Amino acid sequence: MFSGIIEETAVVTGIRHEGTNVHFTMRCSFTGELSIDQSVAHNGVCLTVVSISGDEYVVTAMKETLDRSNLGLLTVGDEVNVERSMLMNGRLDGHIVQGHVDQTARCTAVEDVDGSHIYTFQYAADAEMARRGYITVDKGSVTVNGVSLTVCNPTRDTFQVCIIPYTYEHTNFHAFQVGTTVNLEFDIIGKYIARIAEYKI
Repeated sequence: MFSGIIEETAVVTGIRHEGTNVHFTMRCSFTGELSIDQSVAHNGVCLTVVSISGDEYVVTAMKETLDRSNLGLLTVGDEVNVERSMLMNGRLDGHIVQGHVDQTARCTAVEDVDGSHIYTFQYAADAEMARRGYITVDKGSVTVNGVSLTVCNPTRDTFQVCIIPYTYEHTNFHAFQVGTTVNLEFDIIGKYIARIAEYKI
């Protein structure tokens, strides 16, 4: 379980393919605090630490994860938003994030607004996905590349988010441009409500 409050960006230092799996080697400042089997969110994707060496650690993504997320697009040198799982005695500063990416979206616009930035994203949408809760609602929560954000101006298949300077500087949002592919996790509460509504309880 995560909150969507990014701790920092890790740098991809190695990529190794093994069958349909991909092993990513990462470097970040808290590597020394990690342990094998620990969960860390990478661009919003919950992955398990499988090995640690010095200031680098390795996580593995399987085909299902690669198909649903932007991890398969990563190259050595890329920045990845990382967050360790929540402590049960801590405050929930963002919203409930599972680290289970639903699908990807494409950045269609970036607007600099006197120091802050407004990003527009477009995602595949249809009636079936909406019934499953794969939608955004005005002032609702959405996770973009692991970042907990508030939705603005949603349409059937687009939404906007406003990024303050701190978030811009401390996540990989500063690398986004028109055409960038990002990971989306829709609000779990909305997904449960959509599922219950199907049964007309």
